[in-house]
Amino acid sequence: MHDEPSRSTNCDWTTDHQDRQVEQSVLLTVIDLHPAHVTVSELVCRLTRSPRSFIERDGVERAVRELAGKGLMHKHDFRNRPDAFVTPTQAALWAHELLLDEADEAA
Repeated sequence: MHDEPSRSTNCDWTTDHQDRQVEQSVLLTVIDLHPAHVTVSELVCRLTRSPRSFIERDGVERAVRELAGKGLMHKHDFRNRPDAFVTPTQAALWAHELLLDEADEAA
């Protein structure tokens, strides 16, 4: 009997890939807006088609948490504010500058 190859849907890869794309968009947006402080809600409005959509808002909020956890973004929570400010870290700004320099040299 012939064994059929397993038909993996790559759902994990697809979700991981989508998460990385959102993280990239969030980080580049925050870097582009630097030195201005931007709130998570402002990022949601800028980066989603439907800011009231839980799935889209959750994606941006998860990206902010991941980037902050990896040391690429500062997340400033305040007790008296319902929304957090986010800014890129110096490491993120420097890495972005280095990558732009490398891209310019390659062109």
